[in-house]
Amino acid sequence: MPEPMDEHPQDDDPDAYRGPSKSQVKRDMHALLDLGRELIALPQGKLAQLSLDEKLRDAIALAQRINSNEGRRRQVHYVGKLLRQTDALPIRQQLAEWANGSHEQARAMHRLEALRERLLTDDAALTELLDAFPDMDIQALRAQIRAARKEAHDNQARQATQEPARKHYRALFQTLKQLDFEDKTPDGHNAGDY
Repeated sequence: MPEPMDEHPQDDDPDAYRGPSKSQVKRDMHALLDLGRELIALPQGKLAQLSLDEKLRDAIALAQRINSNEGRRRQVHYVGKLLRQTDALPIRQQLAEWANGSHEQARAMHRLEALRERLLTDDAALTELLDAFPDMDIQALRAQIRAARKEAHDNQARQATQEPARKHYRALFQTLKQLDFEDKTPDGHNAGDY
């Protein structure tokens, strides 16, 4: 009579590594599906910047062209399957870098807008800015600020149905945008903190 086989030979060693759990494998597959959806949503210019193999690139391009919901769902799953054979870490890092770069750009724009508002309401802000950037054309900057202040004053007198003038307001922003706020000011403060 044959000996009964041990159904769970690995149970003898509780410290033995048995690989990832089914739940972890499922989470990883769903993460790759989400990554595939992100890649499919990217514009062609961004996709071209990623180092993807040709088969994956073609599958993404096909998914972008499919209009049928069921066909698109199947293609997304196929892209996810192809991503299992690819090192997804560099792709994720590039996507995160693009996302964080957008956040940084938005923060920089908000800082410039706040600086513009301070320049329009507080003369001390102009002094601080000139201390940080002594090579600026002070007369041109003062003329821009005066014109933007006058424009804001004139906008208050306009009727609610009229569109406010923004020419000098926008020009002041463009001037501030040209400044290199990455440099440190002479007193050690970051010029972008205005």
